[in-house]
Amino acid sequence: MALIGYPTATSRQKAARIRELGRLGIGSVSFSGPTTIGKTSILGKGYVGIVILARETASRRLFAVKIRRTDSPRPHMRHEGALLEMSNQVGVGPKVRRYSRNFLVMEYVKGEKIGDWLDGLRGRGTTARLKHVIKSIITDCFMLDKAGIDHGEISKITKHVIVSAGDCPVIIDFESASVDRRPSNVTSITQAVFISSAIAKKVQRVYGSTMPSKEAIISSLREYKNAPGKDTLDGLAATLRL
Repeated sequence: MALIGYPTATSRQKAARIRELGRLGIGSVSFSGPTTIGKTSILGKGYVGIVILARETASRRLFAVKIRRTDSPRPHMRHEGALLEMSNQVGVGPKVRRYSRNFLVMEYVKGEKIGDWLDGLRGRGTTARLKHVIKSIITDCFMLDKAGIDHGEISKITKHVIVSAGDCPVIIDFESASVDRRPSNVTSITQAVFISSAIAKKVQRVYGSTMPSKEAIISSLREYKNAPGKDTLDGLAATLRL
């Protein structure tokens, strides 16, 4: 359990965190996942925390647990937990189970990062599958916009979207989310997917000759930004051929 006080913690701090985790109902942890710290596998790592797989004592269900790093610039996990709860209320993000000063216990989303998922697209129906996923992500971003929540880092799509079984995308990592900024989730994700990221090049290859022009996309985004709502969202979807 050394990672419970990552990157450095005293024995007393680690013991206090173990008790805190126990109060959240977590009885054991499992070190597995695509990211490694030293020789230990975990689900993810960021500048605020690391994410591990853990099992709840009562239900024996697996959950993802975000552990606040001891060198984190954030004083606690409660802000992120509250913003994720708000997102859950509009059907977005992994479902929150519990949170405390140093931990956020949430639904474990089993799947692939969207870049890896895209790399694995093959065969018939590829374009339809891609468009389904893109439309789902943009719809989630619209729900966040309507709720007044700005994700903050959704433009870094490769780090913040996981595609689970059945081609169901889930937006993750709300550590930079805020209700104090004007939401720009739909604008940011559309630019990332179609214009300004490594993902955009992969999307362009799948779309081929049906790829909408950059000018048309920017024009539709401008209309949405000036009057965010269902009508301008539908206009954007039409431009993107979704």
